[in-house]
Parts: sequence; structure tokens; C-alpha cells
Amino acid sequence: MIRAVLTEVGVFLIPFAVYALFLVATRSGVIDTSSWPAAMVVRLSVIAALLTILSLVLLANFSGAPPTSTYTPAHIENGRLVPGTEK
Repeated sequence: MIRAVLTEVGVFLIPFAVYALFLVATRSGVIDTSSWPAAMVVRLSVIAALLTILSLVLLANFSGAPPTSTYTPAHIENGRLVPGTEK
């Protein structure tokens, strides 16, 4: 669960990191507050939210087992634990 949350947080931070790299490349001062106007932060937040939503949709559609698969739970066979599988 923590991996999924950290992945989405990372996706959300991508636009801010790209903008910070742009500021570093143009030597505009990353820490300077004038380099982060409110309009730019709002734009970056909207882009970040859209990226996060896209990431969640892609994760829901292309991860996990196929919808027609059957889950076999973990069980014990001959004294050994057999992990759960999806067939």
C-alpha cells in the first residue's frame, strides 16, 4: 500500500521537479520566491493533479490480475505452504 501511495506522490511532484530543473538551468534561483509566482504554482498543481489522475487510471486498468482470473488462496499441501495464485 505504501508503494502505491509513494508512487502517486512521486507522480504528483514531477511537474514541480521539472520546473525546479528549469530554474536551475536558467540560473533563476530555485529558492527565490519570485521564481515561484502563484499563477505558476497553480498551473503546476493542475498539471500534477491531471498526471496523478492519469496514473491512477492507468494503474487500475493495467495492473493486477485479469478480470476473468480465478484466485486460489494460499494453502498447505503435504505440510508445505503453497502461496496464493491467480489463474
